Amino acid sequence: MTQICSLFGLLLLLNGSLIAQSLSKQADRQFDQMAYAQAIDLYEQALTRSASLSESERRAAKIKLGYSYHQTHDTQNAERVYRDLLNEGEFGPDHAQCYLYYAQALASNGKYREAQSMYDKYTNVQPDDKRGQTFSKLYRDVTPLTSNTDSYKIEFLTLNTRKAEFSPMLYKGGLVFVSAGEPNGIKRVFNWNSTPYLDLFYLPEAKDLRGSSASRVGGSVPKASKRTKTVLVRSLGSDDYTTQTANDTRTIGFFGSNNINAGLGYTDEAVNPSDRFSQTLNTKYHEGPATFTQDGSRIIFTRNNYNNGKFRKSTDGVNKLKLYAATQTDGYWGKVEELPFNSDNYSTGHPALSPDDKLLYFASDRPGGFGGTDIYVAKWLGGTWSEPVNLGDKINTKGNELFPSVDEAGHLYMASDGQPGLGGLDMFYVQLSDDGQHVKSVRNLGEPLNSSQDDFGIITNADRKTGYFSSNRKNGGADDDVYRFTREGPMYPCRELTVSVFDADSKEPVANASVVVDNGGKNNEKQLKTDADGLMRLCLDADSDVKFLASREGYSDNKVGFSTRDLADDQPSRLAIPLSRSGGASATTASTVRGIVTSQADRMPIKGVNVVLVNMCNGALQQTMTGDDGRYEFTVQSDCDYSIEAIKNNMGTTGGKIAKDGWGSTDLVMFKKGDIIKIDNIYYDINKSNIRTDAALELDKVVELMMKYPSMKIEMRSHTDSRATAQYNNTLSANRAQAAVVYLKKKGIAAKRMVARGYGESLLLNDCKDGVNCPDDEHQQNRRTEIKILSLQ
Repeated sequence: MTQICSLFGLLLLLNGSLIAQSLSKQADRQFDQMAYAQAIDLYEQALTRSASLSESERRAAKIKLGYSYHQTHDTQNAERVYRDLLNEGEFGPDHAQCYLYYAQALASNGKYREAQSMYDKYTNVQPDDKRGQTFSKLYRDVTPLTSNTDSYKIEFLTLNTRKAEFSPMLYKGGLVFVSAGEPNGIKRVFNWNSTPYLDLFYLPEAKDLRGSSASRVGGSVPKASKRTKTVLVRSLGSDDYTTQTANDTRTIGFFGSNNINAGLGYTDEAVNPSDRFSQTLNTKYHEGPATFTQDGSRIIFTRNNYNNGKFRKSTDGVNKLKLYAATQTDGYWGKVEELPFNSDNYSTGHPALSPDDKLLYFASDRPGGFGGTDIYVAKWLGGTWSEPVNLGDKINTKGNELFPSVDEAGHLYMASDGQPGLGGLDMFYVQLSDDGQHVKSVRNLGEPLNSSQDDFGIITNADRKTGYFSSNRKNGGADDDVYRFTREGPMYPCRELTVSVFDADSKEPVANASVVVDNGGKNNEKQLKTDADGLMRLCLDADSDVKFLASREGYSDNKVGFSTRDLADDQPSRLAIPLSRSGGASATTASTVRGIVTSQADRMPIKGVNVVLVNMCNGALQQTMTGDDGRYEFTVQSDCDYSIEAIKNNMGTTGGKIAKDGWGSTDLVMFKKGDIIKIDNIYYDINKSNIRTDAALELDKVVELMMKYPSMKIEMRSHTDSRATAQYNNTLSANRAQAAVVYLKKKGIAAKRMVARGYGESLLLNDCKDGVNCPDDEHQQNRRTEIKILSLQ
């Protein structure tokens, strides 16, 4: 009997071992086919019998399990698996990416300090990947991305269901978005995470957003259901069905998150049932993010490589994503055609058109990129799209850049998990060059628009006052939802400034120096002290002019001015204040002034500008040239006034001044043909066109500018408020513009250099239109005259 029992136990052991081996092999097959949801279940079963697996087999299975959780964006389980793996031993060179995936999971779970440690480990084994360094630096202190939460109100919309809703787009007063609703009579899922394919939906009245749930395009209105967490779903572009391509990347996004922003003003708000968008566009495969021409007659949208009933695959047997265009005729979308830069061998998606329909931004994992998916731009030329151009390494990383969008002013937004952020995908504002084809800078939007999970697909107006975006912050995983936001405070947090006080001769820091901060009477003066390193840190409001008076026993006082106006970036600033010993050879003190030269149109820094500083005491000149960042610096004495000029071909500037008391702006704005000069607006009394005293002072500045640039021609553009009839306002504005021209003519400016034009109430600056009750100060904002440059040689 003992022998029989022993034999029976051995059979059970062998059977368990065989089952574990079989489960592990089945899991490997699913993993190789990128069916990660099935692989997860099989690996978990196999690992419960891990005693029958060898150490190397068990660790290999665990590494693949962690990667499967990473790919399905189950960050909680990914963290668990990678933590267990690391407790068993460090990752070797062949699995260095595990440090990166573990760091990303920790950040998505809000554990920034632990994530920093993992990014440091990743940098040690992958020093060429800058993500390790940049994310580690950010996670030492995420305050810069979390200090403006009170400026935005975020609303969760009940158009959201238990499936994914994301990538909203405004269309004819309504809202088009992507959802994972099931096609009529057909249930199709992709193996990556066993979730449905995606279709386009349409809510006809986005401004109201009241009611119940949304219907699928071409389908009926489903009953509203309680939101519960079920199977993980993910948005279009997670490349749930695409193998690695020539640049060893994956493409077109996914993304979601836990409710880490609880308590930051979230509310539930109902939305209208949606109307049908187009049965002709939605197929049994993915239809995803879309963009529309300005007149709404054309759509460019993302779809699987499937058109006219033909399903195509890449050379390695994978169905990729492509961009398609369609035209609306008699209320129906037809003539669906591929864009010319698609390929069967890589994915292309997430389109966004510029306001003039001439530029198309999109995401792709085409060969030659910087990493995962990159942002590209193509130009409309002679009836076809040009060859796409990669927007470069200022925006694109070894991670994924996805979901570009463009507002009505041509500002670009996108999502990235490779740019430093709070975890998962973060949304970024991208400053572009005038031609829209080059990147100047990239800025993280910060909380609460971003969270530690996935935030993407933002659409907004030019001043970011309101808009929509996608996030899975509510339930995590890939349960993406559409949110609405309203900005109720400043667009950006205060400006971080470090003041450095040091000995003018030895350059050593001056500790315990007294620094009086005077912000022009907005608040009471504050007196602060420098630390042991001679430093003092503070945060300044936007559009502030501040004077600093530094003093220390044994030194002469020094007063320096600083302005936050028109700064082109959001980076912390540094102000140096040297102190000279009392009783020295000179009674004056020297200080360093720094400034930046930017363009009038987009406030982008200008390279190669000749900046001239003139000492008003003795006429001495200093000259320097701005670098790529548009910045310059000079040394000035405290007992003299200075003027500053910027010189560049075909551009002009109003210049700047620095007074001996430290007041003045060192940041210069340059204008060119077509720009509106940045001069304080010229206002008028209601129903009058005479030039007021305050307006005369501003027009005198225009006179000075016209004399400075004798070949310059301008248009005086006068505007009224909305009160009175449109015809009356057109006449009144024309009279006001003419009155301004007459004033300039009396001051010696030739009439042929000026054009007077009245625009009436057609271009209001605020919402004070007919029928809206506004105070007079808001109406006065619209009673103005602007100066537009017609020519400048």
